[in-house]
Amino acid sequence: MKNMTKAKEDYLEAILILEDKEGKVHAVKVANFLKVSRAAVSKAMQLLLKDNLINMESYGEISLTDEGRKNAEKIYHRHTTIKQLLLNLGVSEQTAENDCCLIEHVISEETMEAIEKAIK
Repeated sequence: MKNMTKAKEDYLEAILILEDKEGKVHAVKVANFLKVSRAAVSKAMQLLLKDNLINMESYGEISLTDEGRKNAEKIYHRHTTIKQLLLNLGVSEQTAENDCCLIEHVISEETMEAIEKAIK
């Protein structure tokens, strides 16, 4: 999807993780998960809503649209795959987590495919 920024990807990934873990997602849970303000979440949710990546109910529940889920799953797959590679290379858990959060947003499809093959 065009106009996908690191921030949008982070929010989509957070919503996916929270949906899978807790079911219902509200802005306060996203804010706590990402360690950002509720105002920042509110602004981001408006952008994701505009891009048809999420649905928001009047009572505040947030859910991914089909397109939003597809994007979020792709982002999360990159995250977990890159983290696993880094762990396999002997990188510490915390460093692997921090680094994969940065790498997942800029990595090419070609490199991602090579990483997937390497860890299988």
